[in-house]
Amino acid sequence: MIDLLFDFESFTLWLVWAALGLAVSMTFAVIWGRIVFAWHEVERRRVERQYGPLVRRALDGDEPALRALVRSLPRYRLPIARLLIIPLVHDRDPARIAATRSIADAMSVVPIADRFLRSPWWWRRTVALHVLGLLQQKDRTAKIVAALDDRNSDVRGAALDALADMQDPATLPAIVVRFQDASLQRGRRAAALAAFGSQCEPFLLELSQLDPEHRGNYARALTICGTERSRPALRQWTDDPRVDVREAAFEALAHVGLDEAAAARAITALENRESSVRARAASALYGWTGNGDAASHLARHLDDAWAVAVPAARSLLSMREAGRLELQACARRSDLAGALARQMLWEARVQC
Repeated sequence: MIDLLFDFESFTLWLVWAALGLAVSMTFAVIWGRIVFAWHEVERRRVERQYGPLVRRALDGDEPALRALVRSLPRYRLPIARLLIIPLVHDRDPARIAATRSIADAMSVVPIADRFLRSPWWWRRTVALHVLGLLQQKDRTAKIVAALDDRNSDVRGAALDALADMQDPATLPAIVVRFQDASLQRGRRAAALAAFGSQCEPFLLELSQLDPEHRGNYARALTICGTERSRPALRQWTDDPRVDVREAAFEALAHVGLDEAAAARAITALENRESSVRARAASALYGWTGNGDAASHLARHLDDAWAVAVPAARSLLSMREAGRLELQACARRSDLAGALARQMLWEARVQC
């Protein structure tokens, strides 16, 4: 018995030391990661200060500045290339694009990007992906798609950005599938779809039939890239038993626009027991002036939950004379619905 207690005590001490060792290791890893990241940021800013003026002069055709960039150390080439390329995200001037590619070729940037893409350091892989995407190196598409499975979330996000920059239709399936990857920033996923616009729509509709479990995600994607082609499917999804799918379907219909049948469904959904569905349906009716007497139906919801009342009021304001008459009638009330109606009418006068 004594031997057993001794063994148990030894095992307990071993567990304590193991836990302490693990805690110290984790603390060291966090501190080391922050030190490395801080060093990387300092280096990036130093490169920007040192080479930013040279980049601007080289783009203006200054030969000595171009020679200075070409003679720069290889480890600085990709950060310099990033200084060259990032402005192209917003400035698609053909002359600037041509000058940027000429400088990148002179600096042998692409081979360096290939090497950085194999680096164990995640920030090097990130920079390499940005450079390859903005230079639209379509022969590197397979490597960029493979980076969508990188162990680091920043690298995966950079790969998605690169695919959006490359504008290669062959990558659409990978981009659409990644729209459901919650480990990627939602804004990045949306931007990747937006970069291709309605080209994504057929694939999304096809996937929604093959994978009905994630239909809500496909409907949300159609709020970004959907057209009237999606309207029949979205009308059908407004009857889905899942609340999130109905919400997303009405949100997408607000984007693609209503027809008579879709407007009728939105008016009916104003009586749905879920306030979130009622709110999306009210928003979808924004600007609708067709059949169904939507204005009177919306006016009944000015005293609904606030999340429903506000979009109902804004949709009434968008319905010209019919909506204005309903708002004027409600404005005589002394409750919250009356205050909301008066606010909308005041906004209409200010806008005029």
